[in-house]
Amino acid sequence: MQSCWIVYNGSLTSEKFIDQALLLQEAAEKQGIHASLVKNYEVLMNVQQRLQNKPDFVVFLDKDILLAKFLVNEGIPVFNDPDVIEICDNKARQYMELAKAQVPMPTTIIAPKVYPNFTIQHTGYYEQVLATLSLPMIIKEAHGSFGMKVYLIETKEQFFEKVEELNGTEYVFQEFIETSRGRDIRVNIVGGQVVACMHRQSETDFRANITNGGTASQIILTERQKEVAIHAATALGAEFAGVDLLFGENDEPLVCEVNGVAHIRNIFNVTGINVGDAMISYILSKVAAITI
Repeated sequence: MQSCWIVYNGSLTSEKFIDQALLLQEAAEKQGIHASLVKNYEVLMNVQQRLQNKPDFVVFLDKDILLAKFLVNEGIPVFNDPDVIEICDNKARQYMELAKAQVPMPTTIIAPKVYPNFTIQHTGYYEQVLATLSLPMIIKEAHGSFGMKVYLIETKEQFFEKVEELNGTEYVFQEFIETSRGRDIRVNIVGGQVVACMHRQSETDFRANITNGGTASQIILTERQKEVAIHAATALGAEFAGVDLLFGENDEPLVCEVNGVAHIRNIFNVTGINVGDAMISYILSKVAAITI
């Protein structure tokens, strides 16, 4: 019997993280795989000693990139690849790759590195940003999940307060898509195919994330929405991805961001589809190809 590890972060005590792992474990065991839930700190990363009792593959549900790379160095197939998880976890890097692949997305400017306790105010830089994007705009930290560390900036006072607050932090300035205020689409991609999707909406927040109080419902994607979501995942090399689409002018899809470790419970609740089933099937086909 093949075996796998489903790795998640043991320091995160919210039930949503263990629940994510349990959905994948259920999917693996349905397909005859012995699946062990493994907290990231349960693997001792002794770089001078080989791991014993290695699994056939790892489903990596964490952002502990060093652990993922350690497992790859041990010769274990890891999904997603740690380089993909790393680039998805850094939105500034992600947007550079999406733009290089000409994926439709809001106009985005990556903030320069400014060290804490220093400033570049009065250099004219921020005035260029304001002239390019105008207000309101989005300021988004490079690292953040569930819609956190994303700020709607509506006044110059808010703008200058936030940029000074973020000195020492990687972040981006981004065009605010008014036509998508409080609504978006989550599309789960597995192996270049759309597996499930849902429409998310909030009446109280500019973000549609369910964690921030949004609600979700089923939606039938247009061919263009499918195309853009798949293009975004492919551009980042993500075999599994949760792609968030915004509604641009005339509902033209724009990529908000791509999640390399996308949670699948909410989309299961809305659609009845356990994305984990498709993930495990895809992994098995990949592992079989590797061993031939």
